[in-house]
Amino acid sequence: MYGAAASWRRRWYARDPARVRRLQRPVVSVGNLRAGGSGKTPIVAHLARVLAAHDEKPAILSRGYGRRTATPGVTVVSDGRQILADYDTAGDEPLMLARALPFVPILVGADRYASGTQAEREFGATVHVLDDGFQHVALARDADLLLVDESDLTERVLPLGPLREPIANAVAADALLVTAPTADDVTRVAAAMRVPVAFCIARRIGPALALPRSASRVERAAPVFAFAGIARAERFFDDLARDGWTLAGTQAFRDHHRYTDADLVRLTAAARAAGASAFLTTEKDAVRLDRLDYSAWTIASLSLTATVEPTAAFVAWLLDRVRGGAR
Repeated sequence: MYGAAASWRRRWYARDPARVRRLQRPVVSVGNLRAGGSGKTPIVAHLARVLAAHDEKPAILSRGYGRRTATPGVTVVSDGRQILADYDTAGDEPLMLARALPFVPILVGADRYASGTQAEREFGATVHVLDDGFQHVALARDADLLLVDESDLTERVLPLGPLREPIANAVAADALLVTAPTADDVTRVAAAMRVPVAFCIARRIGPALALPRSASRVERAAPVFAFAGIARAERFFDDLARDGWTLAGTQAFRDHHRYTDADLVRLTAAARAAGASAFLTTEKDAVRLDRLDYSAWTIASLSLTATVEPTAAFVAWLLDRVRGGAR
């Protein structure tokens, strides 16, 4: 039922292109078929950096999923100079992006056309990065990037599986960004989804950075307890193990989980039982811990970064789409 509704929505907009609104400046959409866990946020950050490095002024447009206070209209999370919203009004991912990209305006709102119009008018945006935009077909885009991996090929649509819409709808993308170990795997996934242009996502885990109120630094030599409230948290735990961390235990929470003092108590007990005295979590989770007193903890967060390869070919393709190749 969910997949049928998504497909109907695509057809409804396709039947009358006048229903689709277009911003004055180009739009690069980043999205996925899966309901979370494809690594959109690191790719959004990567695209903003690439575009800024090539003399563009990107703005990021987000719906702000998970925020507690959804104010009417557009919320400016960052104006490209300072952060103007908190976790409750911004959501965890926009606030994390604002901290990582202090030079990029970030706007949140259900109406991404209104957000983009404001970004152009107030901040001089020359290009928009539409976060989680594959299903937001009401807004025209100049580059439609779809994040996938091989496991998507065998998954089912909600509520029987994790996909928001059928695999067949991947053909609407201009290019696939594939999480896969080899170029042959990328080619195979692209052929199965019938999208002729595909690039590879290279994921990396950053250094462990102590949270502002951490009792001390996390030492790599000691066993650690890892926790994460993100989609597919097991991928984060696997990344830690591959990076050489000794995991005494792990705890996964649902995506966008809002941490409480009770969670801290339970995590402390679990870590102690596992023989760990320090914690590791993600940069996104760290945003949600801000309002709690974790000063008795030794805790660090790690960023998940992503690039698109081959780099030169992708950048050339992206700039061609942004600078007139698709308009």
